[in-house]
Amino acid sequence: MELDLSPPHLSSSPEDVCPAPGTPPETPPPPDNPPPGDVKRSQPLPIPSGRKLREEELQATSLPSIPNPFPELCSPPSQKPILGGSSGARGLLPRDSGRLHVVKVYSEDGACRSVEVAAEATARHVCEMLVQRAHALSDESWGLVECHPYLALERGVEDHEFVVEVQEAWPVGGDSRFVFRKNFAKYELFKSPPHTLFPEKMVSSCLDAQTGISHEDLIQNFLNAGSFPEIQGFLQLRGSGRGSGRKLWKRFFCFLRRSGLYYSTKGTSKDPRHLQYVADVNESNAYVVTQGRKLYGMPTDFGFCVKPNKLRNGHKGLHIFCSEDEQSRTCWLTAFRLFKYGVQLYKNYQQTQSRHLRLSFLGSPPLRSISDNTLVAMDFSGHAGRVIENPREALNAAMEEAQAWRKKTNHRLSLPTPCSGSSLSTAIHRTQPWFHGRISREESQRLIGQQGLVDGVFLVRESQRNPQGFVLSLCHLQKVKHYLILPGVRDLKPYYAPPFSLYKKRGPIAGPVGCSSTRDRSLTCPLATPQSEDEGCLYFSMDEGQTRFTDLLQLVEFHQLNRGILPCVLRHCCARVAL
Repeated sequence: MELDLSPPHLSSSPEDVCPAPGTPPETPPPPDNPPPGDVKRSQPLPIPSGRKLREEELQATSLPSIPNPFPELCSPPSQKPILGGSSGARGLLPRDSGRLHVVKVYSEDGACRSVEVAAEATARHVCEMLVQRAHALSDESWGLVECHPYLALERGVEDHEFVVEVQEAWPVGGDSRFVFRKNFAKYELFKSPPHTLFPEKMVSSCLDAQTGISHEDLIQNFLNAGSFPEIQGFLQLRGSGRGSGRKLWKRFFCFLRRSGLYYSTKGTSKDPRHLQYVADVNESNAYVVTQGRKLYGMPTDFGFCVKPNKLRNGHKGLHIFCSEDEQSRTCWLTAFRLFKYGVQLYKNYQQTQSRHLRLSFLGSPPLRSISDNTLVAMDFSGHAGRVIENPREALNAAMEEAQAWRKKTNHRLSLPTPCSGSSLSTAIHRTQPWFHGRISREESQRLIGQQGLVDGVFLVRESQRNPQGFVLSLCHLQKVKHYLILPGVRDLKPYYAPPFSLYKKRGPIAGPVGCSSTRDRSLTCPLATPQSEDEGCLYFSMDEGQTRFTDLLQLVEFHQLNRGILPCVLRHCCARVAL
């Protein structure tokens, strides 16, 4: 039974019950409404929800205003505290531009620094903040690396990615972290490297076969959304063995397209009936496997993993692949980045280049890395310098310069000469960022591999076999090579006098200058004075003394401009920064 709570002869207006504030007390009520005394108490009066008594209003005005401690709970209905879409599906709060989030960033030596960033802070913004705090040289190669030590996975965070969003996808209480280090291979695909990143046997098209395509056209083909490039090749995929419970590695012919990653169940067939879908490019991330043999039993050291975004922790759901060599793994990972981010990668590269040009225009110091494309051969023998365009003439000039460098002694104005007995010249390399002290051969290869297997990445370390020697570790063609640097002392050779016909006469007997002996003229008298100031001084050499350098700093500076006995010039120094 429903009760009628609003009688027809009563008004629901509050003004009918309480007179208006401006009405005199003796004013009679309207004739159609009964007087207040005739109203029966058994009849309910409709009281609206917004009605306020006068004494409540007076009491509210007399009290001091107290701020609301929970303003987000009293928001209007149109401002919902939880956003819709993907964030609302996960139950996450919206990104508030005014709210700061704490992000922990680790350096390569294990030190940690906590920074407060906004929700819209990108990886490029965080890197610039860390560069300023560490007083390091601003460079486009600095980046954040997302590491999962428990899974032995790591990947470079793109410059446009939101750091807070990446951190929210990590499992709670896990060991995931950000590592701040250099990545020289980040934009190497836009710089036309001497060796191609995409072998011709691994690049194909769904429409027509492309043979003999240049590197620039191939990158443009990847960036064009209307094209259909494809990466193909054999990969070993990890699967579960039946019965024994162990993991088995099987070799499949795989395809990477814009629609996803597939492998063929029947040889190299591209028939849709034989293609097995593995992962979606847009809903996954590609990682490098750091300890594949130990954790996953990989047959080679060149493994990578495709991890879905919805997967938070655990090994279940990971798609782990193993390639034959480093070049093929780099090809798969680079193509995965191009398919996922597309033009955004090229925009990031253009922003870094424009930032570098703007800083150089303002007068900031240039970058330490020297590109081969910015160096030309010059001839300053005449009154004005000229560019040497003939390759043979440029090669001859480089050889003459190298020969002259061998004979020249570099007397530094700011440092005493090595012959003066000071040890500064033999220890000046310890202050350089490319010197890493006494580390092992495997550690140097790991450091160079982490910062990018790009031609010209190098470091100098102390030799473990020779206590007085050093080793130059250099990357060339995605392989790390090691060159031994040995110290030496210029011999103090005795100087013998010229033949008898050139002797000056001294009295009745002709003898060599500076010799007071009256013995046979055919004898020569040795002089204790060295031929040049170089004799008796310490030097460093990589070619058994053919090319001598005063210190390691001079050796590095020479090979940053001249290849010498190395396969390429020194371009990028492998440096570590303490946060």
